[in-house]
Amino acid sequence: MTKGYKKTMFDSVQIKIMWNRLITILEEQAKTLIRTSFTSILADSEDLSAGLFDTKGNMIAQANTGTPGHINTMAIGVKHFLEKFPPHSLKPGDVLIGNNAYEISGHLLDLTIVTPVFYHDDLVGFFASTCHTADIGGRGYNPEADSIFEEGLQIPYMKYYEQGKLNETLQSIIAMNVRAPYEVLGDLKAQVLANEVARNRLVEMMEEFEIGEIDTLGEEIMDRSEKGMRQAISMVPDGVYENEIFTDGFDEWIKLKCTVTVAGDEITVDYKGSSPASSKGINVSLYYVTAYTTYVLKAAIASNIPNNEGSFRPVQVTAPKGSIVNAKPPVPTAARHVIGHFAPECVLGALSQAIPDRTIAEGASSVWSLPISGEGFTTTPFTAGGMGARPNKDGLSATAFPSGIRGVPIEIIETTSPVVFHQKELREDSGGAGKFRGGLGQTIEFSVRTNKPWTFASMIDRLNNGAKGLQGGMCGAKAEAYINGKKATHSKAMYKLNPDAVIKLQLPGGGGYGNAAERDHSLIDNDVKNGYITPEAALKDYGVKIDPDSLM
Repeated sequence: MTKGYKKTMFDSVQIKIMWNRLITILEEQAKTLIRTSFTSILADSEDLSAGLFDTKGNMIAQANTGTPGHINTMAIGVKHFLEKFPPHSLKPGDVLIGNNAYEISGHLLDLTIVTPVFYHDDLVGFFASTCHTADIGGRGYNPEADSIFEEGLQIPYMKYYEQGKLNETLQSIIAMNVRAPYEVLGDLKAQVLANEVARNRLVEMMEEFEIGEIDTLGEEIMDRSEKGMRQAISMVPDGVYENEIFTDGFDEWIKLKCTVTVAGDEITVDYKGSSPASSKGINVSLYYVTAYTTYVLKAAIASNIPNNEGSFRPVQVTAPKGSIVNAKPPVPTAARHVIGHFAPECVLGALSQAIPDRTIAEGASSVWSLPISGEGFTTTPFTAGGMGARPNKDGLSATAFPSGIRGVPIEIIETTSPVVFHQKELREDSGGAGKFRGGLGQTIEFSVRTNKPWTFASMIDRLNNGAKGLQGGMCGAKAEAYINGKKATHSKAMYKLNPDAVIKLQLPGGGGYGNAAERDHSLIDNDVKNGYITPEAALKDYGVKIDPDSLM
């Protein structure tokens, strides 16, 4: 504890004021990262996280900006940094770095930067961020590796800066091993800078409120969050709820199975029964599965509770070692999101048996990352299919869930790369019919204008299994992919293409909610008028005959 200050007890008003200040600081951290980044991955897709941690590595608060796969894995993973670098070993100006695929966010492309905060020479906490980088070497961003060693540069927990001095050796190693050193190192600088900005703002806050440490404030916030989470869980009927979901996998289908046990004010989610690990890069670390499991549970039952160490305490997540959802070295994990994003959908399906009015139907599940590269360029646009319908509303179209990642406008992609889009629009008739319709997928067609060969890493899903509806709702449309007009049969592959190649993707739609016969006819009319469904689908799925001329 800083000299001259004593441990402070706070009342509710003080807690509220300082909580709002912390969120403001964290949002400034995230926005600084976005504004100073070198890639559209951070600047536009916002594939990042920002968080504040106490001296023990417990997450106190997070920025609203970011994705659960980064925020919640970072929330667990920062403690691994402190195992290697105990607080007493750190000095002002130190900055830590690492990308352990099994202990943080699940694949090597996500780099975590941790910055200690010192106040009057005493360590008072940490700011951290986890961000998706443009490249990490190896085979590149694709699912075809046979081990983690093929997937790129592994950076152990180490010091990126030591007392303000850059680790030039590490910097050179990174630059030599990645395809886009300017962008990769630029985004790392942005992470370091954003943490520094947040550190300065926290020190200003501590001086203003005359507090010498933040552990006490953090404990109060986390304890209140835990209490709120437990109260919310206690409102869910006790019971054991099971569900399973199938994905395309790599060469064969993957099954995810979960058992959700609600007992009093605690929840346990066990993924026993899920498929064994794959030989290809679609394996998922338990940290990543835990991150999305805790996220979706909070979204369903306690969305107003702050996301921090306290809200995680009443939830336990387990999975058999060596299964597809508990990856162990050296299995490859580059495309872990494709399978990992199905886990929370599986949990929601189980939870719907207990609280059907607070859960949504299945959606496209996996965000579609589209790594495209060629001579002199690499870019990774993100896009999404439709979300599942809600108990009282249609599903959101072309919206990433559960990741929350943003799609990059095609104007930006075309400006920063030689990729050119021929078509990008909502895919009609893709949302599952129901009292409330599933969100629509998209139709996307693109090529590359370099006149040279290029590659496309397909990491998509739902070619074989459409999103299931809830409470009588129908399934959403399956995905489709075409390479030069020929329908693709494998959703995970690395395509080496001729200069004039054209790719067309039909993204899946979300499942419907409730009986389609109960849908308001005015909503059906609007869907046809807006091009969301065709008159043929209105008749087939809803039994409603609509004359298109009457809607002109």
